[in-house]
Amino acid sequence: MKKAVFAFSALAIAALAAPAAHAQGVRLGFRAGANYSNLAGEVQNESIYNNKIGFMGGVILNADLTGDGFFSVQPEILYSQKGFENKPTTYSSTLLGAGFEEKREGKVNYNYLDVPVLAKFNADGFVFEAGPQYSYLLSSSNESKLSRRTLPNGTFQEVRESEDQNDVSGLKRSELGYVAGVGYQTESGLGFGLRYTGAFSDFVKPENGTYFQGDLKNARHSAFQLSVNYLFLGK
Repeated sequence: MKKAVFAFSALAIAALAAPAAHAQGVRLGFRAGANYSNLAGEVQNESIYNNKIGFMGGVILNADLTGDGFFSVQPEILYSQKGFENKPTTYSSTLLGAGFEEKREGKVNYNYLDVPVLAKFNADGFVFEAGPQYSYLLSSSNESKLSRRTLPNGTFQEVRESEDQNDVSGLKRSELGYVAGVGYQTESGLGFGLRYTGAFSDFVKPENGTYFQGDLKNARHSAFQLSVNYLFLGK
């Protein structure tokens, strides 16, 4: 499946880039930056799931539709690390009537291929952009660990999770979402941008009730993105 996704991406880039050699106002470029991501929706034990910084970057194509740069359409193909960080926050719970405390720490990356298609308005260099986004989950990288102690006098011991948290079979691989942002684009091609991206649906399959002990069954991805871009070709 990964090979098919990358093949599709390569074909999409080629299809989008083909007019660049002949059409005026079409520019290719790249974008690189950071995601400041977390989870939205109805997250159980929400306080233990914190923001995480991850990489994002890829290729972009900008097609000027008005001839003066004011309005353009900009599809992009980006590698994007989303997810969350568990800071070592202790919380209490019960199991079969017995009291215990748990502590989860570490971070989880969800590695996505994002394909946003943006409507872009450029007012003397100041950019406003928004549009839909398709995302495909490539893999998951879990560096978190769970520790538990019985109350009142137990000591924390690491607990082995009942399932492989890097296994993405219990997650939805495809996701639809949205992007909106502002930025500044120079005539030389260098630009800067701040975006927010979110998902329309939960990323854990409904039947997967044990993933992170069920905390994330109604969770959606959410991220602020800070990036720099450069557009080649054209003015």
